[in-house]
Amino acid sequence: MEKAILGKKVGMTQIFDEDGRVIPVTVIQAGPCVVTQVKTRETDGYEAIQVGYGDVRESLLNKPAKGHLNKAGTPLKRYLREFPLTGYSVGQEIKADVFAAGDRVDVTGISKGKGYAGVIKRHGASRGAESHGGGPVHRHQGSMGANSDPSRVFPGKIMPGHMGTEQVTVQNLDVVIADPETNVIAVRGAVPGPRGGLVTVKSTVKNN
Repeated sequence: MEKAILGKKVGMTQIFDEDGRVIPVTVIQAGPCVVTQVKTRETDGYEAIQVGYGDVRESLLNKPAKGHLNKAGTPLKRYLREFPLTGYSVGQEIKADVFAAGDRVDVTGISKGKGYAGVIKRHGASRGAESHGGGPVHRHQGSMGANSDPSRVFPGKIMPGHMGTEQVTVQNLDVVIADPETNVIAVRGAVPGPRGGLVTVKSTVKNN
């Protein structure tokens, strides 16, 4: 059965297994989430649930969001996300115990923003010549393409620009700890985003 939950990245630490080996883990404050809407094939054309996470003051929500949550009879939530899951009802809580140690998950978040970056940092391009007329362009992106034919820059050409702040998914991470009392999930390895960033934890799409 597929499972999913919303949470916030707390940070990274390390724990020790029974053999004394160090395991680097990312701690996620996962839930509690509440089901705010159930979509059915009859009314919406597909089956899914909408999940809310993070308490928020009423003054920080717009009227459509407040009306939607008040109609559902659920607490006001800052974040709403949709998952293609079934078997839930409106108002039902989803806590960290939806996962267990040993499960494999995919974690999605928004990567850290790096601002404006050149092609070397952004795309891993090579440097230009350091001597013999290399000019002040050692870290530039190089040729933009042929001149008369095709007389344009092809899509996908690596260029400087805004780096980071993109949706990134890290797949197939091991759940090391799932504590329902504190709603904490610890997964092996790193996950995208800064401390305090919203992340989505879902059952992995990989089978291995």
